[in-house]
Amino acid sequence: MSAPRKIARLWGAGVLSATLLASSAGHVDAVPPAPSAPDEAELAAGRADVAAKTARVGELTSQLAEAETKLRELDNQVALAMENANKAVVDLQTAQDRAVAAQRAADAARVEAELAARAVEDSRRRLDRFAAASFRQGSLVGSLSAYLDARGPVELLARAQLLDAVSESELSHLDQVRRAQVDKAAKDTMARQAAATASAEKARADQAKQQADTAVAEAVRAQRGQAARTAELEAVRADIERQLAVARGRVNGLEAQRKRYEDWVAQQRREESEASRRARQVAPGDVPATVRTVINRALSQVGVPYAWGGGNRFGPTRGIRDGGVADRYGDYAKVGFDCSGLMVYAFAGAGVTLPRYSGYQYNAGRRVPLSRMVPGDMLFWGAGGGQHVALFLGGGMMVEAPYSGSAVRVAPIRYAGLMPYAVRVI
Repeated sequence: MSAPRKIARLWGAGVLSATLLASSAGHVDAVPPAPSAPDEAELAAGRADVAAKTARVGELTSQLAEAETKLRELDNQVALAMENANKAVVDLQTAQDRAVAAQRAADAARVEAELAARAVEDSRRRLDRFAAASFRQGSLVGSLSAYLDARGPVELLARAQLLDAVSESELSHLDQVRRAQVDKAAKDTMARQAAATASAEKARADQAKQQADTAVAEAVRAQRGQAARTAELEAVRADIERQLAVARGRVNGLEAQRKRYEDWVAQQRREESEASRRARQVAPGDVPATVRTVINRALSQVGVPYAWGGGNRFGPTRGIRDGGVADRYGDYAKVGFDCSGLMVYAFAGAGVTLPRYSGYQYNAGRRVPLSRMVPGDMLFWGAGGGQHVALFLGGGMMVEAPYSGSAVRVAPIRYAGLMPYAVRVI
């Protein structure tokens, strides 16, 4: 048998007493309103959000680690490119120095070649004069070309005659002319080769410097791009971590709120259990049958949900919207009672029709001082009774539909805010 039916049966047997304990019982503090209970969907959404953001942080952390590794690689590439560029600068400077030295050597060789050319020309003219003088004396020597450029027997004969005719000093001078001619050719060749070598070396150094500069620029661009990407990832991760902290805080708050609500519900159940126990221990008394009917009818609804605007003479009904607290608790979707609706249903069992508003119910019967109240009287709170109404059971206990988020229950009388008069309808 359910607790409400047990209580109702005990009342039907006349167990509850009309003994008033108001004069001996201390004031009971008003029961605090029920803490709001977070919606399961809201909790699930919050947890899913935390899980998603946690996964996102992990993903970003992995991406950031890869980006930082790439950034270190690019830092190394920039350092290597800078070293190569420094080497290219040194090589270019060396090549430029060599080019300058080679140019100077070429210039010197050119000067020496020009001097050698003039010496050859001077010797040619001198020997030509000697040959001309010999010709005038009947010699077959001819000219210096007979010696220098002989290509046949006749010319060789002329060369032999020349050799016979010239003195040893002239032969020595002629040999000097030949050496000067060879030296001129060698120095010309050396000057051209030195200039060509210096030019080629400088060109290679210039190209190497350009390539090194290009490599440095590319490495720096890549490094800067990767650094920007790394910073972007870091900023995104920091933002997601902030969002994660907020989401965790929200979920923790919801879970704490849920825990407070569950603790409150457990406390209410303990209080209701204690109230039921105390109600069963009240000494028997003389309670009229009509009053027992009213009380039993109210007790039969213990555990039925509170629904603002719910309840009529036939039982619980769907609640209505209030635009505030009741809507937050979804009373408009619940079938149950509010405080005045429970009174309407209870007294309908005795053929009494009560108005639907507690403030009007306060004026529906005879007012009696609290010191003279008996089971079946209605108790009211707030100015004009417009805040709340409950049914007195005796023994300092009452049955009520307290507020949104709760259910019909048996509870000790709360004296805070209680009107000084009870209302007796029967």
